[in-house]
Amino acid sequence: MEEQKDFGDVVDLILKEDGRFDKGAYYFVRQGLDHTIRNLENAPKEEAPRHVTGKELLEGIRDFAHDQYGPLAFTLLDHWGITKCDDFGDIVFNLVDYGVLGKTENDKKEDFSGGYDFREAFLKPYLPKNAKGELHPEQS
Repeated sequence: MEEQKDFGDVVDLILKEDGRFDKGAYYFVRQGLDHTIRNLENAPKEEAPRHVTGKELLEGIRDFAHDQYGPLAFTLLDHWGITKCDDFGDIVFNLVDYGVLGKTENDKKEDFSGGYDFREAFLKPYLPKNAKGELHPEQS
């Protein structure tokens, strides 16, 4: 029987080798994955839990960030060192390499490339709009 790894201990080990991201980034991605899985399980498609794709995880993480942090999400992600979707992929694959997360033979870091623009995803929804509901020209 495999010994359960303590998430915090594993993250500390990862940070010794790869210090690009703050410890909070790993906890956020883990919570974003849990959020994504819960939402997928609520979808009336399949009975058994299934694998989460990179694209599904990116969407779930974006949704989770809005739910948890609202207009502060962009700033907080930046504080943790996450500035693009590829960073989520790097975090996920660090966790895979340390045996915390699993992957299929079809999963690759590139699944996270080009997912969405961070400003569009995390800032634009919170920018003030004019009376017609349009963004001011300098904010578009």
